[in-house]
Amino acid sequence: MAFKLVGIGEVLWDLLPEGRQLGGAPANFAYHAGALGAEAAVVSRVGDDEAGRGLVEQLQRWGVSTQGIEVDREAPTGTVSVELGADGQPRFTIHEGVAWDRLEAGAVGRQVVAAADAVCFGTLAQRSPRSREAIRALLQATRTDAWRIFDVNLRQSFYSREVIEESLAWADLLKVNETELPRLAELFHLPAGERAQLQELAERFGLRTVVHTRGGHGSLILSDREWSEHPGIATRVVDTIGAGDSFTAAMTLGLLAGWPLVELHCRATEVAAAVCSRAGGTPELPYPLRELFRRQAVPMAQPLSDLHQPPSNSVS
Repeated sequence: MAFKLVGIGEVLWDLLPEGRQLGGAPANFAYHAGALGAEAAVVSRVGDDEAGRGLVEQLQRWGVSTQGIEVDREAPTGTVSVELGADGQPRFTIHEGVAWDRLEAGAVGRQVVAAADAVCFGTLAQRSPRSREAIRALLQATRTDAWRIFDVNLRQSFYSREVIEESLAWADLLKVNETELPRLAELFHLPAGERAQLQELAERFGLRTVVHTRGGHGSLILSDREWSEHPGIATRVVDTIGAGDSFTAAMTLGLLAGWPLVELHCRATEVAAAVCSRAGGTPELPYPLRELFRRQAVPMAQPLSDLHQPPSNSVS
């Protein structure tokens, strides 16, 4: 039986130079979870407009459940203007007053999360008090044995210490990247050094797992007092949109399947590298990599280097 994974929060169109692409961290997480064999769903809100209908139709084509997506009769579907730097890193302009700022924790949404083995949420969808309360109610509706994954996902000025602290208190797993960890260290007066900071966060907030992705410097994981460090996989980066979300989805499936930490870390890194080698946040993943996850339990094998482009940068 496939694991059930749910992304809670923003679903939107990324307005890229070459055209629009479905985005939002919870939607990206759900897409990649589904591509890797999970039963995936999104709980969000879209406008009663062409953009909203297009988002729902795209998710359905991917096999992601949309029954938890509400329709707002007043606010438009969310959009984000995206510019890519020379390094492939995206620069976001996130438009306000959109449908997912008015998220409600309706009966259907609560049913969706109550059936989940893991849910993923962040700070961005909590920028409005209404959506923040809805997300809190949805987290309350999860099973006690479900993983609650907090992808901190700091964007522009749409976060506060209070929102982060409350979210950490709900979470079992924290995912934080190389630009976000220094900000958390500043906000929570963490000690110097990455490992000391991750350990302090885990102990202070009762986290089972902390995941630190570091771009070209690989990634570092602390899970149930065990450390794993990966240098990353050399790949030619097209862009990094969605790479962190794919890493989180792969990591979550590995945890649910009970894989050894070193193995699931390796596989999550391979997934993120494959995403970086392709345009957009929701590219099709290579078939061999998808099959590794769909089988749910596999022995360690040689790294799937044939899945990646010739190296010029290292990513995690």
